[in-house]
Amino acid sequence: MTDDVDRCWAAGIPDDLAFATKPVQAARMIGRALDTGSPARWVAGDEVYGDNPHLRAPLETLDRLRPGGLQHHQVTTAAGKFPAKAIVAKIPGRAWQRRSARAGALGERYYDWAQADIHGPADRPGHWWLLVRPQSAKWRTRLLPLLLARPVPLSDLVRVAGRRWTVEETFQAGKGLAGLHEHQVRRWTSWHRWVTLAMLALAFLVVTAAAEGRDHPAPDDLIPLTCNEIQRLFTTFTSRVHDLAHRLRWSHWRRRHQARARNCHYQRQAAT
Repeated sequence: MTDDVDRCWAAGIPDDLAFATKPVQAARMIGRALDTGSPARWVAGDEVYGDNPHLRAPLETLDRLRPGGLQHHQVTTAAGKFPAKAIVAKIPGRAWQRRSARAGALGERYYDWAQADIHGPADRPGHWWLLVRPQSAKWRTRLLPLLLARPVPLSDLVRVAGRRWTVEETFQAGKGLAGLHEHQVRRWTSWHRWVTLAMLALAFLVVTAAAEGRDHPAPDDLIPLTCNEIQRLFTTFTSRVHDLAHRLRWSHWRRRHQARARNCHYQRQAAT
């Protein structure tokens, strides 16, 4: 806790640092990113971030950002205020559209989506929609109230909603490939150095994979060179068990096997 002065001093935490909740920290991070000129068209958040007033308020003042949040509260329509699930039950069958959020390990992530017009607070101008994705197993719904600066097609909303998987996969890659989570966080300076080096290592893998895919496209029987494969090659190159040709043959075998598995998944998905 930041109120334990002696413990903070022992850990090297700056004296001017104060406690801040996750949404407040997120608002500061987004503000710093925008100040540096980083392009941003959307801001999306789950129930912790997207529905937090301390994060939504400063973002809603920016015309180019469209914050969205996940919640299960009552929403207001032209006919009055109703539970969100009651609105979902009234959506006609023809309004549902099957869209892919993005490609995954087993193929395109197809779901049925729908959107309903709702009313936001009177002091918050903009276009409000309720974006709905049912989970077919038990017909549970994911409800995303969206505040947008202008009307956009449903395909764009689905694409942005699907970015959640990209964020989760990036954190997973940072942990699995670069050891992002392995620091014990005993001192402030060492923790910052560890996180910075881990992020640089992951950025190197991502840029290397992108450059390899651009300059040397993989043949049809191999998957593109991934971050995992690049990290595996770097690890094996430091050992002296086998020669370089043997390691490259194993790499090609893995990529060929993964390409076959991917094609099988895509064919099965297309058949169903």
